[in-house]
Amino acid sequence: MNIFDLIVIGGGPAGYLACERAAQGGFSVLMFEKRELGGVCLNEGCIPTKTLLNSAKIYDYALHGKAYGVTADSVNIDHSVVVERKNKVVKTLVSGVRAKMKAHKITVVKGSAVIDGKSTNGFIVKSDGKSYEARRLLIASGSEAIVPPIPGVEEGIASGVVMTSREILDIKEPPKKLVVIGAGVVGLEMAAYFATIGANVTVIEMLGKIGGYADAELSTMLQNELTSKDIDFRLGCKVTRMNVGARLDSPDIITIEFEQGGIHTIDADAVLLSVGRYAATNGLGLENIGVYTERGAIVTDHNLRTNLPNVYAAGDVNGKSMLAHTAYREAEVAVNHMLGKRDHMRYDAISSVIYTSPEVASVGESEESAKAKGFSFVVKKLPMMYSGRFVAENAKSDGLCKLLFETGSNRLIGAHLMGSYVSEIIYGAAMMIESRWQIDDLKELVFPHPTVCEIIRDTLFN
Repeated sequence: MNIFDLIVIGGGPAGYLACERAAQGGFSVLMFEKRELGGVCLNEGCIPTKTLLNSAKIYDYALHGKAYGVTADSVNIDHSVVVERKNKVVKTLVSGVRAKMKAHKITVVKGSAVIDGKSTNGFIVKSDGKSYEARRLLIASGSEAIVPPIPGVEEGIASGVVMTSREILDIKEPPKKLVVIGAGVVGLEMAAYFATIGANVTVIEMLGKIGGYADAELSTMLQNELTSKDIDFRLGCKVTRMNVGARLDSPDIITIEFEQGGIHTIDADAVLLSVGRYAATNGLGLENIGVYTERGAIVTDHNLRTNLPNVYAAGDVNGKSMLAHTAYREAEVAVNHMLGKRDHMRYDAISSVIYTSPEVASVGESEESAKAKGFSFVVKKLPMMYSGRFVAENAKSDGLCKLLFETGSNRLIGAHLMGSYVSEIIYGAAMMIESRWQIDDLKELVFPHPTVCEIIRDTLFN
């Protein structure tokens, strides 16, 4: 049996980048992927959703161009063409990953992998009746969408009316009435897309705010913006039941019951479940070698090591930060440790983005998290209307730049922005937090003009 230096289970961002870095370091590498290379990110997450949202943005610009001196007749959007383009984009990028694996001489096996046990040389992994052996393991099996145990959900999924983010990205006809359960990043982005192309969208959320861990002030601002675009939010609500075909006149309609000071109902012809994700560890055979897990996620240290020597876990499967860019960095740290290079994972400056229009981007501490952790801090904030380029390009949208500085050290500990381009700006704030920059350091930076990113400098002097 050929013994590999490293077996990687999972071909998503953590998995394929780990393979690439390990091969560059001289390792012989074998990767298992049960679906498609690129994982959730390329196939049913980051890339396809942004492709849809970009089409919606272009459509929205065409519809409302009058404020900018642009008029157009008979503006329409063809959802089937949008999906077709999305598929082409995904295919192109997946092909790119496949080409990289080939260029680095990485053996790729399509199929489910199960860790069978330890061997004298390391570990044995089985797939489709064949055994493979390696000196090291990296588990990067990703995550799966949570399907909440709501009565009627399973029947709704079986009928095709209830979907997760995987299925809704491929529907041929957009729904007329869409109910989104969960107001996190995915839920908001899909709500924004379908509302823009004409669907009647209602978002039901258990919490009292949207955007998950997003800064509360920006969360409220974003909700107001999306409400102005005809998205109906029902916050502080718990879905109690779904009834497929509850109405005799419309057998495909699903009726959703939810608690909001009493039982209320709403009809929909499509439901998106977007209540979070869980680490995909079931069926991996972790118990065969004794890998520790907590609440289903693999426990790792700052080098991405598990409790076992030469066994690592990176990406969503360790449950620390379910973001593709976190997975990339975790993969690099894990491989660097395998190669004997000094490195460790830091999570204080991991940025997050909600790609609605306007966008919301955050990094570091929010006011709420800073208070909970006992930070003494000051807040500096400024409306985006102080940015010349923002005003030039936005006729109606609102926006904000909020920066948090620790008192005493004066170092930046948090940045939160809402507006155009903030997804492209936030990395700069992340670098400032990672480098522990202080207010005086930031004031010396020269920003290009006119740019939206200048708002960071303007906020410092406010």
